[in-house]
Amino acid sequence: MNAMFEPFTDVVPSFFGTLAQGPLTLTIFLHTVIVLPMIWIYKQEKARLEQEGN
Repeated sequence: MNAMFEPFTDVVPSFFGTLAQGPLTLTIFLHTVIVLPMIWIYKQEKARLEQEGN
């Protein structure tokens, strides 16, 4: 059965080892940590520049 998380054996059980198991877990993690803050910073800076222009 194809599950999101499959049991795996690692020398040191790590967070990134768990992320590498599923096809979507790494993608979701990267979007949460990198892409969403970038969108938030973009909107924040855009609002600041518009405010300085007026």
